Amino acid sequence: MSVRSLVQFAQDGTRGVAALSADGTARRVDGVTTTLELAGKAIAQGTTLAGLAAAQAGEVVDLSAVTLLLPIDHADPAYVQVAGTGLTHLGSAEGRDKMHKAASAGQATDSMRMFLMGLEGGKPAEGAVGAQPEWFYKGDGSILRASGEALTMPAFAEDGGEEPEIAGVYHVGQDGKVYRLGYAFGNEFSDHVTERQNYLWLAHSKLRQAALAPELLLGELPASVQGTSRIRRDGVVIWEKPFLSGEANMSHTLANLEHHHFKYGLFRRPGFVHIHFFGTGTLSCADGVETQPGDVFEISADAFTLPLANPLARADDEGLARVAVL
Repeated sequence: MSVRSLVQFAQDGTRGVAALSADGTARRVDGVTTTLELAGKAIAQGTTLAGLAAAQAGEVVDLSAVTLLLPIDHADPAYVQVAGTGLTHLGSAEGRDKMHKAASAGQATDSMRMFLMGLEGGKPAEGAVGAQPEWFYKGDGSILRASGEALTMPAFAEDGGEEPEIAGVYHVGQDGKVYRLGYAFGNEFSDHVTERQNYLWLAHSKLRQAALAPELLLGELPASVQGTSRIRRDGVVIWEKPFLSGEANMSHTLANLEHHHFKYGLFRRPGFVHIHFFGTGTLSCADGVETQPGDVFEISADAFTLPLANPLARADDEGLARVAVL
């Protein structure tokens, strides 16, 4: 069996991992119940995830009869770190630049300057360090949502907007070496209204949940990934647009983005899992769409078999955050 991707699933209260071939056939990977467990065995044996999954492939799994889970998780969500980089895609600066243009008095905005730095130096020669991208933190594994689960914005949020993106999935081995397990795609989900008010609130706007489609694509990402992002309201599509990703459509190489994340020792701690979103150039907010609870975000990508869909919800107001004095 030639393994293209992996999915995690649950059936009758039991977890499992399935290996998918190019024709969409899914087979249970015997001997493991999680992707992370399989990755640990592959590292220990000095083999690849695809090779080990193929060697342990067993019975056929009907994916329509099981519950599809996140493509990667950890028993302790604190061991999963979710972050990302922005202004990395050709055309991605346009929407951001519009947000901040009014405050720039005709000068190039910080967003545009950051994008141009990546355009000029984001694809360095092999072995060289390229331009540093914009970077942001989203949270730990507790923020991740599987397909079908609600993306819930806080009560204080001013917006809940989709961001269709490819994400790298990594595991740090006990030797401190970073291993890329594969790629997922997802909805990075941000508060664009908050960000638009003041660019220094970008960090606040990114502290939101994020969703990942079920599939972990193994090996290398195609140079060009084409997908579709849409929003449904009461069953009717109110906005739809194609999006592009992959290095052919980016101002940075994936290797450069990986370097500027993992150059920090903090992110090379053994045992940790990292989900790193690579950015997008397609946002409904740039077209004036105002989302509302009940809307459903739908994202698909041609490099992956399984789509992603998540309804938008708003959390109850928790009131003023108070700190006790000891």
